[in-house]
Amino acid sequence: MKYISAFHLQQKVNMKLNTFILLFALLFAMIFTASCTGTTSESRKQELQTENHKAKMAETISENAETLSPHSHGDAHMRITKQRTPKPEDNARAEEIAEKARQAIDKYKDYKVALRDGFEILLPEVPQTMYHYNKLTNYIEAESRFNPEHPTSLLYEKTSDGYRLIGVMYTAPAGMSEDELDERVPLSIAQWHEHINICLPKGSDTFKGLIGQGDKFGLEGSITTKEECSKAGGQFLPRLLGWMVHLYPYEKTPEAMWSVERQMNIGNKNHMH
Repeated sequence: MKYISAFHLQQKVNMKLNTFILLFALLFAMIFTASCTGTTSESRKQELQTENHKAKMAETISENAETLSPHSHGDAHMRITKQRTPKPEDNARAEEIAEKARQAIDKYKDYKVALRDGFEILLPEVPQTMYHYNKLTNYIEAESRFNPEHPTSLLYEKTSDGYRLIGVMYTAPAGMSEDELDERVPLSIAQWHEHINICLPKGSDTFKGLIGQGDKFGLEGSITTKEECSKAGGQFLPRLLGWMVHLYPYEKTPEAMWSVERQMNIGNKNHMH
């Protein structure tokens, strides 16, 4: 059995693109375990799958891409899907997702269980309104199929004696259309978002460079184009990963469960969402 650290994978991609991520990211400083037992052909198949996922993640944050246009409901650093007219089955679909999520994550109310199950906290040393515990294998699964029981991230709030579980984050490929996103989670109930047009300080770690970098850089920075970023000597990310949506399944109403405002952390600096 051979174990491959996601951190090491991240370093390799960073050397090529000077940036990498999981997170969320998933990136996210997580542990990726790959089984290499069995036949030689099966081992090679797994190797090729891993390389394909690395290539997709690298493409997602390619420095050669141009500045992306935000959706009208977003801003210069965020693109948000348009809310759709409800279909008769949408409420039932959304509640089914929430119920499956509640059942799947209930054991992770003890954050130490999440750590033992392969989730890893992103930037624990950075003050945040919510902390993402990410699992790379769930992220990889989400690139091809939606499984409400396997969220890419568990969302926690910091407490005096640890972390309190408040929700989950699902991810989807960056190239997915809004029709395809609607098939995963109804867009009349929830709105997916993606982080775009980010300028990082030159040489900074991808995730640490997102927050607390002054007025110009990061998720709250004033720089929103590749040209501006180049002039400032920064590293431009047209997109950070792909689509994301938060679910807070312990809330009482669909509006609170799928709150766009909460996942955007409106009015709060130094945030990750």
